[in-house]
Amino acid sequence: MAHVDDVMAWRESFDQLLDCKMGQLVFENFLRTEYSDENLLFWLACEDYKKITSMAEMTEAAKGIYAEFVQVDAPRQINIDCGTREEISENISHPGPNCFDRAQRLIRGLMENDCYPRFLKSETYQALLEQAARR
Repeated sequence: MAHVDDVMAWRESFDQLLDCKMGQLVFENFLRTEYSDENLLFWLACEDYKKITSMAEMTEAAKGIYAEFVQVDAPRQINIDCGTREEISENISHPGPNCFDRAQRLIRGLMENDCYPRFLKSETYQALLEQAARR
């Protein structure tokens, strides 16, 4: 179960929430109830993508991220503007380490400014706070 300091820290900043494995899981469950967990899953996939050093693996991972989240009618299509979507489409055959940076920034902003405040007010988070405080 989440430690009270962790749960409290999630209120301090969106980074604190994203930096914590438990926070990611709780936030993902919350987003799932809002039918928007693709945002966090995309963001996490991009974080993993940036750690890839092999060009072959990068190309493979980029195609996977593109198929899963970016292309029109993707199973977990993220909400990004068509300019960003087109830019990724053009670069996907030769993806670089920063291939998804713009889209990732947009999605992070969406989560931080829209989903995160709702998460902090949610029953899910409030219940965790109470549970953690009782320990």
